[in-house]
Amino acid sequence: MNLQQFRFIRETIRRNYNLTEASRILFTSQPGVSKAIIEFEDELGVKVFERHGKRIKGLTKPGQAVASIIERIMIEVDNLKKVSDEFARRDEGSLVIACTHTQARYFLPRFIPEFRRRFPKVHVSLAEGSPLQLAQMVLQEQADIALATESLSEVSGLATLPCYSWEHTLVVKPDHPLTELTSSQARNLSLEQIVQYPIITYDRAFSGRSSIDQAFADQGLKPDIVLEAIDADVIKTYVDVEMGIGIIAGVAFDPRRDAGFVGIPVGHLFGTHVTRIGLKSGVFLRDYVYDFLAMLTPELSRDAVEAAVNSNGVADADNDFAPPLRRVS
Repeated sequence: MNLQQFRFIRETIRRNYNLTEASRILFTSQPGVSKAIIEFEDELGVKVFERHGKRIKGLTKPGQAVASIIERIMIEVDNLKKVSDEFARRDEGSLVIACTHTQARYFLPRFIPEFRRRFPKVHVSLAEGSPLQLAQMVLQEQADIALATESLSEVSGLATLPCYSWEHTLVVKPDHPLTELTSSQARNLSLEQIVQYPIITYDRAFSGRSSIDQAFADQGLKPDIVLEAIDADVIKTYVDVEMGIGIIAGVAFDPRRDAGFVGIPVGHLFGTHVTRIGLKSGVFLRDYVYDFLAMLTPELSRDAVEAAVNSNGVADADNDFAPPLRRVS
């Protein structure tokens, strides 16, 4: 058995057992991939894949164990390459950040320019998607870091650390009736008051939407959500054309930039949320990745990051994270 066979098996699994797609990614032929897999199974003496005719349908029970071992081996092979790069080129390389639109648009611009000044030879890329897509990017090593609020801590093989906390903000036009509330009344704004108006907010996979739905459900209220979007700018656009009131992440509202709107904090209604950093468990991280993480969250030590990555979990990392967690608004 050899590393090439391991790569073929891993990519076949990643491509949902589609040999044509796996061979395309591996820059080889489909018969070559199929032959390598069969030779591996013959040498090992067990069937790794379940088949229906010539089509691969899934993993056998021993195949599940084999796949787990191969994944660990390939992680370490990749780590060897990264160690070599680290000592040969300590201040150059690439940093791919998988993030939601909110992180890319509102949070990361506070840090990426400074990172580029410190590491001008590091090429930075942003890859946007849903939280689960971001997690898969990191697990498949298409990205170094994932940054999102939902789902990351629930994904097997991903170590996560808290980055910052935030609350939702209600966005309305300056002439909306809710702007007539006094400061005290705004702080005590109720769900019953909000539910009187059409609502524009996030898609269910993004930015704490589940807590919005849960808050209304707990009070037996049925909000009229007329539009869902993954982008706070889109939400504000439709608030501007008076389709309804918007509920967005607080980090996406800036009174100076959003002078055409009024923002009312509603954390007391929808709770406090934590945006998390996701890293592949067991992966070797370049020094500049640790520096970037420290820029995002100064309280986050290198020891805490290493503990999370090497423990395949979040508990130790959270315990090592120095409270209080920084709030971004």
